[in-house]
Amino acid sequence: MSAEAITPQAETKEFQAEVKKMLDIVIHSLYTEKDIFLRELISNSADALEKFRHQQLLEQEVFDSHVPLEITIDCDETNHTITITDTGIGMDRGELEANLGTIAHSGSKTFFSKLSEGEQKNVHLIGQFGVGFYAAFMVANTVRVKSRSFRQDDMGHEWVSDGAGTYTISMSPGIRRGTSITLELKEEARHYANAATLTRIIKRYSSFVPFPIKVKGEAVNTVQALWTRSKNEIKAEEYTEFYKFVANAFDEPLARLHFTADAPLAIKALLFVPQENMENMGFGRMEPGVNLYCQRVLIEQHAKTILPEWLRFVKGVIDSEDLPLNISRQALQDSALVMKINKVVTTRFLKFLDELSRSEPEQYGKFWKTFGVFLKEGAISDFSHREEVAKLLRFESSTTEAGAFTSLKEYVERMPEGQKEIYYINGANREAIEAGPYVEAFRKRGIEVLYTLEAIDDFALNHVGEFEGKKLVSADRGDLDLPAAAKAAEAEAEAEAALPGAEATALVAWMQEVLAGKVKEVKESKRLSGSPAIIVNPDGFLTSSMERVMRASGQAMPDLGRKVLEINTSHPLLKGLNNLRASDEPLAKSVVEQIFDNAMIQAGLTVESRSMVERTYKILARLVGSGA
Repeated sequence: MSAEAITPQAETKEFQAEVKKMLDIVIHSLYTEKDIFLRELISNSADALEKFRHQQLLEQEVFDSHVPLEITIDCDETNHTITITDTGIGMDRGELEANLGTIAHSGSKTFFSKLSEGEQKNVHLIGQFGVGFYAAFMVANTVRVKSRSFRQDDMGHEWVSDGAGTYTISMSPGIRRGTSITLELKEEARHYANAATLTRIIKRYSSFVPFPIKVKGEAVNTVQALWTRSKNEIKAEEYTEFYKFVANAFDEPLARLHFTADAPLAIKALLFVPQENMENMGFGRMEPGVNLYCQRVLIEQHAKTILPEWLRFVKGVIDSEDLPLNISRQALQDSALVMKINKVVTTRFLKFLDELSRSEPEQYGKFWKTFGVFLKEGAISDFSHREEVAKLLRFESSTTEAGAFTSLKEYVERMPEGQKEIYYINGANREAIEAGPYVEAFRKRGIEVLYTLEAIDDFALNHVGEFEGKKLVSADRGDLDLPAAAKAAEAEAEAEAALPGAEATALVAWMQEVLAGKVKEVKESKRLSGSPAIIVNPDGFLTSSMERVMRASGQAMPDLGRKVLEINTSHPLLKGLNNLRASDEPLAKSVVEQIFDNAMIQAGLTVESRSMVERTYKILARLVGSGA
């Protein structure tokens, strides 16, 4: 760029540091599918046109109001340039700097902060973090952006950069409203300055842009609002292509819901469930993925209030004729109408998932493994839809095979006569639960137990509370009211093997004295058969898994977090302990503390490891006769 080309008002500035890093990744690390640059620039142009159309409804006077809303693309094979022009909302000088010279969105920072070496060739990541404009530097040595805001007093400016670290902004009077981006192509990208090539890329990526896209004066895209058409008229491939556009995706959706409602509101919706959960892939919390329209006019992109936050993984569009066209984005936050749309669409989407679970259980299983965590979040946070969400929850259980899931409804249908509660227990994995002491009593009585393998599960079930009149109860509660064991002979044998009543009472009292300050109570267990001891919760709300989460997040623990230690007085260890306390009380006390720590570990709760290890060595030393 020559000095003569810079007007007196020109100013050269450096890119923000994050932009430099991102440009380096975009320019040098994404080797394949460079066609993507055109889709990103067209998408930005379409956004600008949508914003202007919306603004036009709010403003009485806008600059160049008579100019048609469209995107034009010109190419020059001789000079190796492409120019993409839109008649959208445009940008003033400050907006050019803010939008092109800095990263204003945390999602953009995530793009490069999360991008590992192994992912740097994954072009699919572009477009998911608001960095689409920078894709232009994959194919261009220099990018020139001329823009004039819709505001009457703006004069127009030009932004120029070679992507090396600086950009220049100067005044550009005499241009029309909108934005024009000229790419001076790199040598290896000169084939893009060809009308046929550009047309092919547009038809592949941008067929559903709701504005005419013209290449050398000829419209090449099909302008369709797919959600307004009858489901019977739409082919599966059209749904897939629309999903790819609206979700910036490259794969097929996992599921879709296309419906129309007339009451209580006029709504047309086309919603998709993606294949992947981006939050599980380490890209942070997803932004809402549904756009709100009124009669095909964009009211709000990625609307935050149109669906509950726990359905943020859903992609698509919702169109309601009942919304006023001139509603402002701020008014949307408090609109009772939007809340009604939220309720109608959420209820319909949950009904769709319920239907999917019954008609295509394998497909629903895929959905649950990928997005079940969002439904659990909904069970915790959304009282109005909790009952509907509860039907959709799935867990492994003591009657399912490993990796297979069951619903609360199926659990209830299998319950034996007389069982009044639904039981669940949390653990790191299925093997740990089944090897632990908490399922012994249930196994002996033939009672099914749900396995909650994630900490959020217990919070979700606790908030659900009950299902079809059956209370949901954690198996680590201390006040379980279980029926008598099915095998009377076994129960009698255990009773005979237990310490006599007086000795058991004395042992319990002594152990409680030893563990003073650590447990709320020591008591004789009615549930254990194969294990010597178990930690249970005296309060029905705070399960061990919930306590782990609360401690990890630094929350203050209530007094009710102090545990109850149940002991099995028929177990050889407790019988031996009863004898040991008479002959060697110091060693017996160490054994009691070790039993308590072991029970805490089996409950998944932390113990002070250093003192436990020291104590273990002392016990072992005595066992081998060192006298230490």
